Amino acid sequence: MKVLIAGANGYIGTRLIPILLEKGHDVICLVRDKRRFHEQSDYSDKVTLLQGDLLHKESIEAFPENIDAAYYLVHSMSQNEDFAKLEAQSAQNFVEVLDKTYSRQIIFLSGITNDDNLSKHLASRRHVEDVLEEAKASLTVLRASIIIGSGSASFEIIRDLTEKLPLMTVPRWVNTRCQPIAIRDVLGYLEGVLLNEKAFDRTFDIGGPDILTFKELMLGYAKVRKLNRHIITIPFLSPKISSYWLYFVTSTSYQLAQSLVDSMKNETIMKDHAIDEVVPRKCLTYHEALELAFMKIEQNSIVSSWKDALNMGYLNSSFMDQIKVPQNGTLEYKVKLPITGDDKPVLNNIMAIGGNRGWYYWDWIWVLRGFIDKIVGGVGMRRGRTSNINVSPGDVIDFWRVLLADKANKRLLLYAEMKLPGEAWLEFKIIDRNNKKILSQVATFRPNGLLGRLYWYSMLPFHLFIFKGMAKQLIEFKIPSVT
Repeated sequence: MKVLIAGANGYIGTRLIPILLEKGHDVICLVRDKRRFHEQSDYSDKVTLLQGDLLHKESIEAFPENIDAAYYLVHSMSQNEDFAKLEAQSAQNFVEVLDKTYSRQIIFLSGITNDDNLSKHLASRRHVEDVLEEAKASLTVLRASIIIGSGSASFEIIRDLTEKLPLMTVPRWVNTRCQPIAIRDVLGYLEGVLLNEKAFDRTFDIGGPDILTFKELMLGYAKVRKLNRHIITIPFLSPKISSYWLYFVTSTSYQLAQSLVDSMKNETIMKDHAIDEVVPRKCLTYHEALELAFMKIEQNSIVSSWKDALNMGYLNSSFMDQIKVPQNGTLEYKVKLPITGDDKPVLNNIMAIGGNRGWYYWDWIWVLRGFIDKIVGGVGMRRGRTSNINVSPGDVIDFWRVLLADKANKRLLLYAEMKLPGEAWLEFKIIDRNNKKILSQVATFRPNGLLGRLYWYSMLPFHLFIFKGMAKQLIEFKIPSVT
C-alpha cells in the first residue's frame, strides 16, 4: 500500500516510518526541506520525498494520485500565539491537496477532548479534526493523553522537573488527572488502524492502563529513579506565573509552557475503550513506559525528540540555506590549533559537544549565558541534545541548531537560536594542510546595526578566553576511564 506521512520529520512521524516500511508499505514523506531529511534519516533512500510547507499551499508538490492512506501528524502549538489559526490553515491546505488523490483514509493523532471547557490547545486539536473531516477520504482520529517516551515533550518536562527540584512548590493543576500512554503503544495504534475499515469515520480515545494526576506522574518518575522528592501545592499561583515557572525550570519555550499549563485544567481520560475492538492491545503501564524510555536514553538510541522540531519559532524551515556562513558584513573570531597524533578523538569530541558533555571550558559561563537568554525570553541551555554521541542536521544542542554535521569532511556547523542583536554561527572543522592536521574553530556574527556591534565587542574579552580554552580542550579532552 502507498502511505503518505505529513509531518514525517516530527517526533511521531520519524518513529512511524520504519514501522510502515517493515510492514512492506510504500512510504511517501511530506517534508519542508528534503535536504534535512536526507541528512538526518536512515530511511531517505527507502522512501519517496515530497517537499512543501502546509502553510503555503503553492509550495506543496502534488501528491501521487494512487495514495491509499495518509497520516496527518502536523502540529503548530509551539510556533506562536496564533497557533490555532495556523493549525486550521495547515489542515485545510492538506485536505485540498489530498482531495486530488484516491486516498481512502486520513489518520490524525489528536488529544483527548472530553471536557466541555477546552483549553485553546485542545480546542485547536478538535477544530483540526473538523477540518480533516471535510476531506473525501474517511477520517480516523486517535485521541491521546500525554505521551511517554524518550524525547517526548511530556517525558522531558516531567524529567526536568523531577530531576532538578528536590522540593517543588506547584500550582493546583498538578491534581488534574490524565491517562498517559507509551510512545510504543501510540505507534501500535497508528499502524493498527491503517486501512482498517472498522476504523473508518470513527474517533477513538487511546491510553495506558493507569489514571494518574500530574503530581503522581512526577512522584512515579522519582520512584523509578530512586529520588526523594516532595511536592507542595500552592492554590493561588496564576496560569501566567505557572507558565513562567515551567518555562524557567524546564527546556520548553514560553509559548509551549503557556499552552501546556492552559491544557492542564482539562482531564484527559479515556471516555470509552472502543479501540480495543478494532486494535486489541495490552498497553504498557506508566512505570513500564518510563523504564523503556530510560533504556533508550542509556543506549543513546533516542530516535526523535520534540525539541528538534522546526516549529519552535526560532528558525524557519529553510535553515539549511544557511549552511554556507555569510562573509559580508560579519565579524569573526578564529582559533586554529595543531593536532598531534590521531584526530579521531578530536572529531568525536566535536560531535559530542554540549548537552551532558558540556562545552569543555568555563561551562559556568555557558550556563550563565543560557540563564540570561531564558530571562529575555530565549530558549536557554535546558534543551540539551537528543543523543550524547550522534548528531544530525536539524538537531538542537543547548541554544544552538545543527546546520551541518559532516563526519566524513570533519565539520560541525551550529546556528545560534538564543536572543541576539544579530545572527551567530559557530563552526568546528579539522583541516588537513601539508600533512598536518589543524583544528579550526570560527565564531561568526552578523550584527543588526549599532546594538549588534556593541554586543560583539562587549563579549570579545570573554571570547578570547572561552574559545581558546575550548579549542585546546577539544584536542586534549579524553573520556575518563571507568575503574
